[in-house]
Amino acid sequence: MNTAKMNAILYRRYGSADVLNLEQVEKPEVEEDDILVLILATSVNPADWHYITGKPYFMRLLTGLRKPKKITLGVDMAGRVEAVGKNVTKFRVGDEVFGWSAASFAEYVKVTEKAIVSKPSNVDFEQGAAVAIAALTALQGLRDKGNLQDGHKVLINGAAGGVGTFAVQIAKALGAQVTGVCSTRNVEMVRSIGADHVIDYTKENFTKNPKRYDVILDTIGNHSLAASKRVLNRGGKLVIVGGPVRHMVAAMLRLPFTTKRTVGFIAKLTNPDLLIMRELLESGKVVPVIDRTYPLSDSSHALTYLSQGHAQGKVVLRP
Repeated sequence: MNTAKMNAILYRRYGSADVLNLEQVEKPEVEEDDILVLILATSVNPADWHYITGKPYFMRLLTGLRKPKKITLGVDMAGRVEAVGKNVTKFRVGDEVFGWSAASFAEYVKVTEKAIVSKPSNVDFEQGAAVAIAALTALQGLRDKGNLQDGHKVLINGAAGGVGTFAVQIAKALGAQVTGVCSTRNVEMVRSIGADHVIDYTKENFTKNPKRYDVILDTIGNHSLAASKRVLNRGGKLVIVGGPVRHMVAAMLRLPFTTKRTVGFIAKLTNPDLLIMRELLESGKVVPVIDRTYPLSDSSHALTYLSQGHAQGKVVLRP
């Protein structure tokens, strides 16, 4: 019987960030196919905020009507391999890794080989922990849903956020000409990570601009679908990856009527795409942008800050 304990962030009711508690729980036990990772950094995502608030309310059909069925949080993580099962061949104790795992707001997680990859030496743990959801959303949104090609003109709406900062750099790595849309305070940062053009949305509305784009990756959802599609080139794609839930639902419902010009999707966490991100990180073509780092015990403040919608890149938690 496992008697070892660890710290983890749990929530047992819906509400604001004050429902989060740091508690002692059982440390995961390693079985034949498992890898135990000591978490040295994890990051917060908008989904975590939706889970703890239980909003929009239709989510509760899956997460629990009156109280959450699943009381743990977190997906992204980076850390060091602490133990391996006898069937594990790709990793050894002491390896530095990053990837994803359920319940990553904790000291340890148990994963399989497909959920992690080795961390490049030029990437620290905070940067590694920023990758999984945000970077794979950007990669799959541009490459798979947007059908991005070398030389395409791409607009990233919300270029300063977690997904947006990855999208700018990934689009450049794929050979695109990139326009980033952000607020005044983020213009120089977005330009510094590779955007060819930057639009300050407080001064200019890109949907009323004569410029046209082959792909628009929308992480904000602050314009109507019709307005955004007006600035697409013939055959262009509007890819919805964030913003109000109603915006994403509208995009998905309209798919049969838009000749697939509008696409809403949720990223799939896959090992091959995580390996692609590893290569981009190691080459320096992508450098994760970290806004703030909080201790794990201060997860409530980290999520409150993220929910305000002004984070520049990713918000990270450390033990």
